[in-house]
Amino acid sequence: MPLERLVSIMRRLRDPATGCEWDREQSFATIAPYTIEEAYEVADAIARDDMDALADELGDLQLQVVFHAQMADEAGRFSLEDVIARICDKLERRHPHIFGDAAHSPGWEEIKAAERKKAPDASALAGVALALPALERAAKLQRRAARVGFDWPDASGPRAKIDEELAELDAETDHHRKLDELGDLLFAVVNLARHLNVEPEAALREANSKFERRFREIESIPEFEYLSLDQKEELWVAVKKAQADSSA
Repeated sequence: MPLERLVSIMRRLRDPATGCEWDREQSFATIAPYTIEEAYEVADAIARDDMDALADELGDLQLQVVFHAQMADEAGRFSLEDVIARICDKLERRHPHIFGDAAHSPGWEEIKAAERKKAPDASALAGVALALPALERAAKLQRRAARVGFDWPDASGPRAKIDEELAELDAETDHHRKLDELGDLLFAVVNLARHLNVEPEAALREANSKFERRFREIESIPEFEYLSLDQKEELWVAVKKAQADSSA
């Protein structure tokens, strides 16, 4: 089977005598950034609706799972079979209406919350991964807190909080404190996005894409480098309007 072939290849690459020098030197910590990168490349292929690229990127992501499992197996911690068994058990446990005798599902998040209460760290915030992108992690922390009643009733609360945090940022003169206040401001913006049912990470990705499209167009003008800031701004406004009209 293809998965068995991939496992066999990974074992050969990690062989201490005949394997690849680079692969043998890796650890969980050194591979983790590649795992995160591959997950984003999967998301990018989906965003571009490129199915050929998606098949390729999913393979790269699968390699990361096999790589980590192989290193764990070598250390006597767990195997790829253990990884697959755990996700199978989890899927069955969290779908009692499909794999059990429950009449209906209490909900994925409700089941996860019940599982967290049995864990050593019973906090509503337990298990929110530190490695998540900061915007995404902020939204997840806020959603967790909201489930136990710590939340504004509507979007007016976080909207007012943005004004409050912006005023505190404007009033601050110490650089370290500015960093702190800017973080509070970004956290408040994420909270507003959550109340508007907008994924902040997706919103920022779209803003990045818009900026890149517009900037690439204005910088393509031969004399762009020599224009004044006001002239560049005029070009920016014109390109922004043209792109908005074309997408309408």
